[in-house]
Formats: sequence, structure tokens, C-alpha cells
Amino acid sequence: MSTPELPFPIRSETRLRDEPRPGFRTKTIATRLTPGELAEVEAAAETANQSLAEWLRETTLHAARQRPADPLELLLAEVWALRYTLLNLFHSNAKAAVEGTQLLPDSIAKIRDQADAVKLQKAHKILADFLAQTRAHRADK
Repeated sequence: MSTPELPFPIRSETRLRDEPRPGFRTKTIATRLTPGELAEVEAAAETANQSLAEWLRETTLHAARQRPADPLELLLAEVWALRYTLLNLFHSNAKAAVEGTQLLPDSIAKIRDQADAVKLQKAHKILADFLAQTRAHRADK
């Protein structure tokens, strides 16, 4: 008895599992915890009303996205914040002088807080733009 031929090819199940699918999580990170550490992590996930995997994924990604990738990015963030703060202080002080008023301490604190709130995102964007320009320049040569 012969095996009937199908009019279409059949893909291997193993091959389907190995192919990356856009939007699907395909990678795993493993770590070891003491029983006490595991209890702490499980309690934090439960408090957040999330599964352990969901809480770990969210917490890990949040931490990774909040930290600069390298010291250069952190330095650039601080330089950007200093520039932003100085320019806004000079502008606000000049505006207050024209109006015949003084710059209030709350205004200074607000400028500082605004700079701190966006400095890492700005530094990341500046570096990304710079690297894109560098790659484009190299590709043109």
C-alpha cells in the first residue's frame, strides 16, 4: 500500500515552533531565587493583581526602559537638562525683569522638575538621531 500524495506541502510542526512570529514572545529569561525572595516576588505580583510572569515582565521592562543604556547616555541627559534649565532660567528671568517682577523659587523648581522629567528621553532621542545620521552618512559613501 502506498502513501497518498497531498496536493499541497505540509510544514513540519518543529519548524513552525522555531520560526519567530511578529508580536509573539519567543524568548525566555531564567533566574534563581531563594524561597524568601520568591515569596516577596509572588506577594508583589499578587498585590498588583497580576500573574507572576506578567508582573516580572512588566517590572523588568520598566526598569530596563528607565535606565540609560550606558554612561554616555546619562552624561548627555545631564548636559541636556543643564542646557534646558539655564536657557529657561535666563528666559524667565528676562521676562520677569521686563514685567518688573522677580523670578519666584517655585518657578525655578518647576523648571528643574521639567528638565528632570524628560532628560533621559531627550538624551536617548539625541543619540538615536545621531546614530541614524552617522549610518546614513556611511551608507552614502
